[in-house]
Amino acid sequence: MNLLSALRDALYFFIHNLGAILRLCLPLIVLEALLMAQFDKLATDELSMLLKTLAGLLFYPLYSAALILFLAARSSGAQPRTRDLLAMSLTLWPRFALLTGLMSGAILLGASIFILPGIWLLIRLAFAEYLLVLERCAPIEALKRSFQLTGGHLAPLLGWMLLVMLPIWLIDLWGQSQALIVQSAFYSIALNCATQVLQLFSSVLLFRLFMQRQGLAQPARAD
Repeated sequence: MNLLSALRDALYFFIHNLGAILRLCLPLIVLEALLMAQFDKLATDELSMLLKTLAGLLFYPLYSAALILFLAARSSGAQPRTRDLLAMSLTLWPRFALLTGLMSGAILLGASIFILPGIWLLIRLAFAEYLLVLERCAPIEALKRSFQLTGGHLAPLLGWMLLVMLPIWLIDLWGQSQALIVQSAFYSIALNCATQVLQLFSSVLLFRLFMQRQGLAQPARAD
């Protein structure tokens, strides 16, 4: 896998398809952020965290699966309709939500032991979502196959994490330390939406790396 090539293609694709990506994903991202903001107001810290996790399991699989389906369709030259992509993502939601829960639990467990195991698991499980959506793997099978596919390719995936995911995490941590953002529902929702949109680019980059690993890489398409 070539990180620089994938990064170039991902940037080109993301910029030229940003409108379509936002129309597909942003409404669900905003709904997720609004719901999480309500949980912050109405629940204790422990209950709020649980409810926000459940909100993530409700919305994240829907827009992430829809985005992956969009990326696959555009890479083959198709022009998928937003409603068709969302309908397909809805059928994938139960398995995707289960996969998300398993991945989050494993990564958090690894990070709680020591941060490096959490990072290692994040990298090794990076392709699981694409395997579930594009190859219709069951959640456990997707996790196993992701371990297989990422073996021997940790350097470009580590680069993805450092170049894309680490800045997103730092922005999120910065926001949590700013009183104006913490105390304002508007700014909190805006920051949440902004970081989620940045994570959409992370998904585009991972898709390019996945395609390279599968030997299916194609030139980025803009239209």
